[in-house]
Amino acid sequence: MDDQPIAPSRRVVVATHGHCFDGAACAAVFTRLLAALEPAPLAFRYRSCTYGPGPKGVDDSVLDGDINALLDFRYTTASRLGWYFDHHKTAFATAEDQSHFRSDTSGQRFHDPAYGSCTKLVADVARERFGFHDEALDDLVRWAEIIDSARFESPEHALRRDVPALQIMSVVEQKGDSPFLDRLIPLLASRPIQDIAAEPLIREPWQTLSRKLDRLVERIRAHSKPVGNVVLTDLSDAVSEVAGKYVPYALFPALSYSVVLSRSRTRVKISVGFNPWSPVPRAHDISAICERHGGGGHPVVGAIALPLDQLEHARQVAQSIARELDT
Repeated sequence: MDDQPIAPSRRVVVATHGHCFDGAACAAVFTRLLAALEPAPLAFRYRSCTYGPGPKGVDDSVLDGDINALLDFRYTTASRLGWYFDHHKTAFATAEDQSHFRSDTSGQRFHDPAYGSCTKLVADVARERFGFHDEALDDLVRWAEIIDSARFESPEHALRRDVPALQIMSVVEQKGDSPFLDRLIPLLASRPIQDIAAEPLIREPWQTLSRKLDRLVERIRAHSKPVGNVVLTDLSDAVSEVAGKYVPYALFPALSYSVVLSRSRTRVKISVGFNPWSPVPRAHDISAICERHGGGGHPVVGAIALPLDQLEHARQVAQSIARELDT
């Protein structure tokens, strides 16, 4: 009897929020969902999407697979888009984009800003709409919720160095480009978090990162000042290689908001957040504030990216936002 020909694999492109634990985690859960739904062999590729200056979304050329998914990122009307999941309040750059999303009849596009993480959104849709649930993914979903919605017990807990999920988070925030995600996401989809943290992919960069994070704490301490009920931090004097979004809350626990200006090799970034441990209730929608300046995010956290040559403008924007948050 002749051997039956092997069906070629369908090419799947999963474009997701890069340099973000939630972006990587939701891609892992989506990978498992799609594999359960599709009978044909699948070949996955993962693309890292980053927010640049202005409201621009993912480039249409990224979605060049037989099946294309966009996760945890601003919506696109690209004709080749298949699956879509997002939980950002600012997911739609225009009213036309939102109308395009609402007119879709594929049953494969989901947006719910009530979710703390995109990972939990994908997991709930997978279970409730498609009957897929794997308990082995529950820990990944739980940590994505904790990290993306800052549901830590305290800012000190968020800065712990001995928690595998937080080690992975720190490495992803620095190294989460497409080649890195191609290696990491299949691990997140198939192995426990503590095992992944022990892999050279995470362990080796983490050893260097942990030392840089210690130095970052001192930099933030030296470059921060209170603006009423806001801690304003300007790290733009040097390129920032690591993120420390919870450090201002640990250093200034009585203040309700944080505005951090930082500079990478490619852009200037203003990160804005509400202190989840603040004794004072939140009075501002941070996503709306960031959206006015070309950024976006959630009511409790957001960011704005600007070109490197607009550093002085970014400094003025950061100061303006700090003053607004103090009202």
